[in-house]
Amino acid sequence: QVQLVESGGDLVQAGGSLRLSCAASGSIFRINDMGWYRQAPGKQRELVAVVTNGGSTNYADSVKGRFTISRDDAKNTVYLQMNSLKPEDTAVYFCNAEAIARFTWTPKQYWGQGTQVTVSS
Repeated sequence: QVQLVESGGDLVQAGGSLRLSCAASGSIFRINDMGWYRQAPGKQRELVAVVTNGGSTNYADSVKGRFTISRDDAKNTVYLQMNSLKPEDTAVYFCNAEAIARFTWTPKQYWGQGTQVTVSS
């Protein structure tokens, strides 16, 4: 199957920056869309940003102009550069990928375990 491992979460002051990384590993045939979601305490998980395997991107309105998603297909890795962080960005950030594993040959959604981002005011 496919495993996703996030890193880069931390405690940062408002106005600061963080860069999250998510590396995919396992029996990967192809990765389609890769994205980041977040879930704050007491709230539903929400889409932050997504990048297709063609390089198209889409962002939540709340992060447009502050966050940048990118991917390195040679490393099966997706990044989220977060600038001008606000306290309301505090959440657990989850990596997501639609991938096709070898010997299954059907697209499936995979999730990482999450990484905590805390922005202090």
